[in-house]
Amino acid sequence: MNTRSISNPDLFKVVDVRDRKTYYGCNQEWYSTEWQRRSGCGPSVASNIILYLSQSQGNSSFIKKCGSKEKCVLIMEEMWDSVTPTLAGVPTTKMLYQAVIEYTQTHGLNAQYHVYDVPNHAFSRLPLPNLVSFIEEALHKDVPVAFLNLSNGDENKLSSWHWVTIIALEHSGDGNSAYVTILDEGLIKKIDLALWFNTTMLGGGFVYFTNEGNATRVNHDGSMEMV
Repeated sequence: MNTRSISNPDLFKVVDVRDRKTYYGCNQEWYSTEWQRRSGCGPSVASNIILYLSQSQGNSSFIKKCGSKEKCVLIMEEMWDSVTPTLAGVPTTKMLYQAVIEYTQTHGLNAQYHVYDVPNHAFSRLPLPNLVSFIEEALHKDVPVAFLNLSNGDENKLSSWHWVTIIALEHSGDGNSAYVTILDEGLIKKIDLALWFNTTMLGGGFVYFTNEGNATRVNHDGSMEMV
């Protein structure tokens, strides 16, 4: 199996000084209101993305906001104002990347988005190796991937209508077998990406952000388009 990972997963390590527990990544359960806790997966994942991107760019105003649960909650609340869920949550990749790009433009960060949508109808989807290549390219560039799962299919480790953060990938040489390591609920989990891809009823999407180049989208014919 081939493997790829972001270079420093420990950047997502979060310590709760009150209970002395260690978590990985922002957890929507840390929000202060019930509505935020129910619908906050999108802004929580966006917070993960921003924290990693800002540290790779050496932006000290963000670096000081991570490392402890209390500091992570501050940026989660700030991100909520940009990535604000509707009654349907944050149900599209476009809603996430537009909000994140707007946030970076007003906070001194350089970012371009790269998006790969998985249609709800299986016959409209590109083969799994195309998606594997997209995720592998992101991790090769040392950036995590935001993963929108609208239907978990037979992958019971995922929740439907939910965003998580991909930090590592393991796949067969032909790309038809693949597993991803994700951050979800403050935990590190490993899921069967191929199982999700082959059984999801509603599809989903994947987005990553880099600090150079142009925004790109993978089209349904497999071509990559500058946007």
